[in-house]
Amino acid sequence: MNYRHAFHAGNFADCVKHAILLDLLAHLQKKAKPLFLIDTHAGPGFTDLAAEAPNRTGEYRDGILRLLEDPPAALADYVALVQQLGLYPGSPALLRARLRDADRMAVCERHPEDFATLRRRFARDRQVAVHHRDGYEALGALLPPPERRALVLIDPPYEMPDEFTQVAAGIARGIARLRDAVIAAWYPIKHMPPVRAFHAALQAAAISDIVVAEFHLRDPRDPARLNGCGLVIVNPPFGHDTTLPPILDALLARLGNREPGEAARLFRLADE
Repeated sequence: MNYRHAFHAGNFADCVKHAILLDLLAHLQKKAKPLFLIDTHAGPGFTDLAAEAPNRTGEYRDGILRLLEDPPAALADYVALVQQLGLYPGSPALLRARLRDADRMAVCERHPEDFATLRRRFARDRQVAVHHRDGYEALGALLPPPERRALVLIDPPYEMPDEFTQVAAGIARGIARLRDAVIAAWYPIKHMPPVRAFHAALQAAAISDIVVAEFHLRDPRDPARLNGCGLVIVNPPFGHDTTLPPILDALLARLGNREPGEAARLFRLADE
């Protein structure tokens, strides 16, 4: 419970995660049918980048700050929404801004202060339910929704040594409850053995239709340093293979530092 997102808001990993998340949502909303969204580890929703916490690390300077001026075309929608909302919007704020009238969202947060912030922010919002509960447990409790269509973001802080195992189990639980749910699970890349084990666990669970988007700032060899990040996407919506590569390329071109091992890639982990 010691993790506070304010220290990392707007960093390169946020930019990767949020740009891809908004693209997935845009594809799903091409259908008129209502959609249910779940954010399992929501955080406070917004972060003031002028505050002490983000400036103690300064991570946003190598993230969103590099994108705000003359953003690449593939990132224009994401950057415009960040500018429209102000501060740095976390996933709850970004997703809420894109909800249509018939869509709903549930946000889950266990940290007491961040939960209180979320509850105040969405207190009068009939389309958003705020839950002070474990996000993994919520996957079993909130799925399947009446809409029968869902986009789920699993984005834990990875403070616990078994977090990759919990994420894999959470994905399996969500898919067992709603086979066609689109689930995006973010993960850090420090060194590769935990990532390979995570991918192998998903394959062993016989979950079908999985693609992976990975972003490497440098060779992932230092287990004490955040060297990249990835998103496992289960049941990616039609058209993702056209829009996600340009997004990853644009992120790498603007956020990369030309270090050895720098790369961005989209690959399939499990067939449909």
